[in-house]
Amino acid sequence: GAGADADSGDGDDGGPAQVSSPDYHSENHTAAQTCGWTANALRGEGKCYKNIFYGIESHRCIQMTPVVRCNERCVFCWRDHKGHSYEMDDVQWDDPEEVVDASITLQKKLLSGFGGNEEVPREVFDQAMEPRHVAISLDGEPTLYPYLPELIEAFHDRDITTFLVSNGTRPEMLRDCDPTQLYVSVDAPERHTFDQVVGAMEDDAWEKLLETMDVLADKDETRTVLRTTLVKGENMRNPDWYAGFYQQADPDFIELKAYMHVGHSRGRLDRSAMPEHEEVVEFAEDVREYMPGFDEVMGVPASRVALLSQTSDTWVPKLQKDSEFWERDPVTGD
Repeated sequence: GAGADADSGDGDDGGPAQVSSPDYHSENHTAAQTCGWTANALRGEGKCYKNIFYGIESHRCIQMTPVVRCNERCVFCWRDHKGHSYEMDDVQWDDPEEVVDASITLQKKLLSGFGGNEEVPREVFDQAMEPRHVAISLDGEPTLYPYLPELIEAFHDRDITTFLVSNGTRPEMLRDCDPTQLYVSVDAPERHTFDQVVGAMEDDAWEKLLETMDVLADKDETRTVLRTTLVKGENMRNPDWYAGFYQQADPDFIELKAYMHVGHSRGRLDRSAMPEHEEVVEFAEDVREYMPGFDEVMGVPASRVALLSQTSDTWVPKLQKDSEFWERDPVTGD
């Protein structure tokens, strides 16, 4: 494909260039944006695959990041790499409590317009105003934020579950992070493909990813997920190598998701790089053959995603319907 800096036009339907974009709502370094599934869930038009797989209530989920800089330039990323330069020397970092406050405030502001929408039941809107989940995954690489462990704790203190998504380049930071669920991206099973697809800015990024697999294997309380974005013609081969790589982390789950031809990735990859849902499931089945114990394969066609699991009961335990977590709910737990 074209060079990493190729621009795909004005990003009309592919998401924001960076935080200065009007599509992002930000306070200092904290940025949030309403996920399309949050809006759908408010209107009763379906929920995100994270609801189907893990029990997340889509209309009560904040998508945010404490840092908009990234140390990788993935070919499949929908974001504008130009907005990701990451010289960190002079950054005045936000305090974790301020980040939590900002995230909740931004979410309420982003969703306030649904209050007068007749498609949205009042009870559902009231619930959305009291978020219970956060996905620290909007943009950038969250482990570049120096107070990430404290931020996760601060969300937990407010009874908000945390899903953290990382590229695995900061194993020492991930060792100290215990979110509800920890995702690490594994977008290549070996070094050569990694160099071509991930475009890391640091020479030791591959070694760091290997180290992160050991960190994940040591996690007992935290649920761990490896996620792979499948790009046809780039990294959708050698399922046995992927299986070997995955096994080092002893993960709870493996998510294989189709690359989506949106945003700035359109300047780097052709539409034909986007696999069909059936192809994703087929690749997941191929990987599973080399992964003893991972007997379950679940798929969500709308998101072109497949989940490999050792159990059919994949929901976060505390999100089960009659759990203490929901009993303490400020809206529904009376």
